[in-house]
Formats: sequence, C-alpha cells, structure tokens
Amino acid sequence: MSSLFLVFGAIVIFAFAYRFYGGLLARLFDMNSQNKTPAHTHFDGVDYVPAKNWLVLFGHHFSSIAGAGPILGPVIAGAVWGWGPAVLWILIGSIFVGGVHDFASLMVSLRSDGKSIADTTEKLLGSRVRLIFSLFVWLCLILVIAVFAASAAKTLQTTPEIVLPTFGIVFVAVFVGLLLYRWRLNTIAATAIGMVLFFVLIVAGLHLPIRWSYHGWLLVLLIFYAGTASVLPVNIVLQPRDYLSFFVLLFGMVVGYLGLLLTHPPVQTPAFVSFSGSEGYLLPMLCVTVACGAISGFHSLVASGTTSKQLNREADAKKIGYGAMLTEGVLAVLAVVCVTAGLYWFGGPAGLVYPELVRGGNWIVAFGKGYGIITQPMLRGLGMFIGITMLKTFIVTTLDTATRITRYIGTELFGERLGFKPMKNMFFNTAVVIGLATYLAFGAWQSIWPVFGAANQLVAALALLVVTAWLFSRGKPTLYTLIPGIFMLLVTTSALVLLAIKFLSGHKVVLGVIAVALLLLAGFMVEETVRNLRRLRTG
Repeated sequence: MSSLFLVFGAIVIFAFAYRFYGGLLARLFDMNSQNKTPAHTHFDGVDYVPAKNWLVLFGHHFSSIAGAGPILGPVIAGAVWGWGPAVLWILIGSIFVGGVHDFASLMVSLRSDGKSIADTTEKLLGSRVRLIFSLFVWLCLILVIAVFAASAAKTLQTTPEIVLPTFGIVFVAVFVGLLLYRWRLNTIAATAIGMVLFFVLIVAGLHLPIRWSYHGWLLVLLIFYAGTASVLPVNIVLQPRDYLSFFVLLFGMVVGYLGLLLTHPPVQTPAFVSFSGSEGYLLPMLCVTVACGAISGFHSLVASGTTSKQLNREADAKKIGYGAMLTEGVLAVLAVVCVTAGLYWFGGPAGLVYPELVRGGNWIVAFGKGYGIITQPMLRGLGMFIGITMLKTFIVTTLDTATRITRYIGTELFGERLGFKPMKNMFFNTAVVIGLATYLAFGAWQSIWPVFGAANQLVAALALLVVTAWLFSRGKPTLYTLIPGIFMLLVTTSALVLLAIKFLSGHKVVLGVIAVALLLLAGFMVEETVRNLRRLRTG
C-alpha cells in the first residue's frame, strides 16, 4: 500500500467534506455574519475578548482541541487493530460525527450568549439534567488534565532537550500577547517575532538539555503552570500561546507531508491485525482509543467554553468549528502513516519495531521515531526531536485550556448551583481541580487512557443529544446530530461496561468505580433527556 495514496486521498476527502457537508451545517444553524457575537455583547476583558484575527482564534481553538489525542490514539489503534480500521474511523468520525459535534456546540453557545454546553442544558432539558451533565463533564475534565499532565511529564524526563522550549514558549506567548493587544503590533509581525523566538528556544534546548531524575517534579510544575494560566486574562497567555503552538504544529504537519512526498515509503504494517487485541474488541474500543482523532467531548467544552467567547464574527464559525476538526483528522492520518510506514512491523532495527514500542507504552517515542524517518531528507537527525516537540507543545496547550474550562464548570455547578461559596473563588476552585488531577496523575496514568477515551466520547454523545434538543425546540432537522449522538452513546456505554468489568476483576478499584460512576451518570442523563424531549414535543 502506498503511503502517498493513503494520505493524499484522505486530504481530498476532507476538502470535499468541508466544502459541501460543512456548508450544509452552516445553513442548518443559520450562520449569519450580521449577528453580534458574545465576545462583543458581553465583553469583560478577561474571558469575553474578541480575537484580533480569525486565524488567532483558530490557532487557540485547534491547539486546545488537538493535544495528544489525535496522535497517541491513532498510534495505539494502528498497532492493535491495523491501519485500515484506524484511518476509516478517522475519516468517518471527523466528517460526520466529530466535525458536526464541534460546529454545533459552537453555534449553540453563540446563540446562548457564550454559555457553556452544560449551562445550555438547563434551559432545554431542566435543572436535574444540567446538574448531572455538569458533574459528568467536571469529572471527565479532571481525567483529561491527569492523563495529559502525566504523559507530558514522562516525555520531558526522557527527552530533556525539549524541557526548555516547552516552558520557554509560555514567556514568548506572554510577549506576543502584549505585542498584539497592548502595543497593537501588526498580527503578521507579532507572529513572526514569536516564531523566531520559539525556534531559538528549540536550538537552545538541543545545546542545554535540562535533566530531571524524578518525573514527579515535572508533573507538579506542569499542573502548577496550568492552574496559573487558567486564572490569567485569556488574551495574555492562553490565546497567544495556543496561536504560536498552532504554527509549530502547522510546520510539523507540512514538513511531515513533504517528507512523505519525497520518501513515499510503503506502508509496512498490516491493514487489519485482529478483531480482538490488547485494548479489547475492535468495536467499541477502536472509537474510544482513537478518541480526539475522530470525535472528542472535550471539543464541545472548548467550543462553548472559550472559543465562543472570543469569536469576532459569526461568519468564521465554520472555519473554526468544523474546519479545525477536519484539520485534526489530517493530523491523525499523518500520525498513523508515521508509525505504519516509518517503522517496521517485525525484523527491523532495534528500537524501530512498531509493536514493541507500543507494547512498552512508548507511544510518544514511537510517533517521534516514525516521524524522524519520514522527514529524514529535510530534518536529518532532528526529525524525532521536532516530532516530539510538536506533540509535547500541544499536550501542554490542552492542560491550560482544560483547567480553565473545569474552573468555569466548577463555579457554575458547585458555586452557583449547589451554593458552595468557596467554589466561586477562582483560586480555591482551581486548587481543587489541580489537586484531584495530581492525585490521579501520580497513579497508573497509562491505565487511565481507556477510561479517559470512553468518558470523553460519552461527553460528546451527550452534547450531541443536547444540540438535538436545541434543534428540535426550534423546529429544525435533527438527524444530523441525533444519529451520531445515538451511535456514540451505544459505543461508549458498551466500552465503559467492558472497562468496568476489566478493572474490577483486575482489582483496580478506583478506575473501576470511576467507570461505574460514569455509566450511572450517563444512564440518568439519557433517561432525563428522553423524558424532556417528549415534553418539548408535547409543548
């Protein structure tokens, strides 16, 4: 199988999907450039701030939703079930499920004064549903923070050359934010300055590797950064950091695809491995393992949590909401090809055998080595380092965005809804979030990944049901969101059942209890949703 045919065929499919299916969705939600966005109508200088340029917001949104998911998930899936099922699900999921979910969540939030998807739930389906959904989302976000912080800390320990650029970009981002918003510098000039400074950090990191004997200190430092960034004005750290990170990933993607064009290696791994693998059955576990590479409930939280509060013009919603998800699909396909064409299935040089790397839990290293081989003509010996730096940058962007959104939801749920006044304080609220995430991250974090994937996908299914209720209440067609919502609900609940049995029988009590709790919350949420949909229909 030609790797060129595989990747460029996927790009053509994504381009057609954006043009035609994305246009259909824009008409479904009556996207109108004349409508004033919440960033203008509710401007507060902290959370509601219109982005200076749509590309700045695209960079923030894409960097926040990408994270490690679209790379790590496909890398694992390709080894367990084969590249065929992985790529097929990435295409179908991104176009008809994930893209719809992201765009719809953004549009519903824009129509609801920039409120989160959890807050919108109360108006449509009642206070009890909102309460359960908010609790569900809050727990899932803590899993997100724990998984990404732990994986990032481990990578920083094993690859000391990327420590300096990982933390240095934070200070570069603050400087770029000041250039854009305080000193009103041209966007192109500010971007160029930021990128030059970042690549200086990369070169410096190669010559000044910072080694840590214990990854726990790195984990604490990362979570402390995420908590600090989550309480600062969004246009000072979060937005410019994610914007710069987007260009790092864009550079990595362009070089990766150019490398494929020059080397065009054949795919060396099987298209199909087995229906049952180390991660479980192909269905439902493929969907929850690929996770963000096809659909992610976290995306609805970003779209309705931070992006809707920064959108300058409604006309840009399709580019950001639907376009960013398809771009993530392009990245996920590249990740699959890096490990299936760049590495060996068996009999290859030591350290370049795909199943062995994945079996040892070296998912990030597997991607980095495959990427290094594919980009050898251009990056020479720097390919692996650039690949890991690219991935590492996006794991950290997810951390600060996830912490900020968890704070929003914690305030709404515990502070306003349940009347626990300390949770209205952003500093106490954030301390609770990072404390719980740190506790989970110091455990067997690799075991959390399947739970994170299933919980994340279940949030997406429930968000699609909320959007369906919103469309239904306005007399609009609902099949575009209802069908993917039901599919994801069936997939993720069955995955959680299998995981609960696996963890409890293996005496992993905490993870087993989390899986059971998520199932119970989901069951209650679905029952209440169906009951309220009947009420809406009667009304």
